[in-house]
Amino acid sequence: MAEIGKGVNAGKLASNVQKRITRAQEKMMQKLGKADETKDTAFEEEVTNFNKQMLEGTKLQRDLKTYLAAVKTMHECSKRLQDCLADMYEPDWFGKEEMDALAEEMIEKEMDNNLEDTDVLWTDFHQKLVDSAVINMDNYMAQFPDIKARIAKRERKLVDFDSARHHFASIQKSKKKDEAKIAKAEEDLGRAQKVFEEINYDLQEELPALWNSRIGLYVTTFQSVAGLEEKFHRDMGKLNLNLVDIMTKLEEQRQAKKPAKTTGKSEAAPNHNLTMAESESDTTTEAPKPRPAPPGPPVQRPPRPSPVKEAKQDIINLFEDALVPNINVPQPSQTDAAATTLSNAATTVTNGSSDAELPSGVLYKVKALHDYAATDSDELDLKSGDIVLVLPFDNPDEQDDGWLLGVKESNWLQNKDLTAKGVFPENFTQRL
Repeated sequence: MAEIGKGVNAGKLASNVQKRITRAQEKMMQKLGKADETKDTAFEEEVTNFNKQMLEGTKLQRDLKTYLAAVKTMHECSKRLQDCLADMYEPDWFGKEEMDALAEEMIEKEMDNNLEDTDVLWTDFHQKLVDSAVINMDNYMAQFPDIKARIAKRERKLVDFDSARHHFASIQKSKKKDEAKIAKAEEDLGRAQKVFEEINYDLQEELPALWNSRIGLYVTTFQSVAGLEEKFHRDMGKLNLNLVDIMTKLEEQRQAKKPAKTTGKSEAAPNHNLTMAESESDTTTEAPKPRPAPPGPPVQRPPRPSPVKEAKQDIINLFEDALVPNINVPQPSQTDAAATTLSNAATTVTNGSSDAELPSGVLYKVKALHDYAATDSDELDLKSGDIVLVLPFDNPDEQDDGWLLGVKESNWLQNKDLTAKGVFPENFTQRL
């Protein structure tokens, strides 16, 4: 029996080897143009669609499993976040017991007549994704390997059919007619044609149906995912409202425990040792309007000198090296014109802090009365005592009320550069 089995296997192997040799020869003859090849354009289009569908399905299957893994990771991260909150929640804070219940995921919720907590919601969401989306996708993709193998088999059987057809035609054209060989070739041709047509017929039926099935699969998959997401987030949202409520009441508790702020005048007896500057600083503050209020104590802007005093000071500064006795100060209506003329004509102005020439384009100088920490990239950091050269805005519409644009004088003296400019609150400075 072993000898017979061995002979049968050897004979089958030899037959398979001969088939491969015959197919290789036939394909070579077809490529060289020495033998015609049976073509089916409609079937080739169906195979192209099949390959495209298989690639799309493979990507969807992979991304769906990645999404499922992300849900599981999100579940674990959510648990760790709740544990962290429980660890940091102090015993005297509002809602300590409720917070412990949230962290232990034992908040009960009536849903489908079952008591479910947050952990169950995550687990249920994950499992339903597996059942309604992942498994369906796996079943859909399971049919592709078999069909792909049958398409490859059809191609081989088509080569066998073309080879048998060419062999039969060559025997018929032979000068020496051998009826036995002709009959054998005709029989081989009929058998090859039958095998090819059977597998070709099945694929012609299955491929279009498989191509159309992709729409239903996509609709079902994404409907399931979207529906499960909507339900999960709706249920989780209701549970999370408890956490929002606890946090809100905790903040209310914190505010209630805060000592009341004292504003304006103190109810206690006044301290007569306070200086006038301290009194003004406590009762008067001014913050920039459009921008958020800067940190630190804003300072009331000092009263600007009247036009008369400004004009007189400009005249003194301009001619400080000469003696100007008994200057007659014009009336306010005349002073504005005089100040404008002097501003256009003068090139040097002294301001009490520096006798250096003001750079072209600088309006005036100010001195910082308080530290100011910049809160944005376009703002200047100021230290008390800093001198700032005030510049005009390129576009006046960009200037916010209560804010000035300038460059620190120290930066100008060191680098001779006005580009390192920034805005700063006017009420933190005093004009020089």
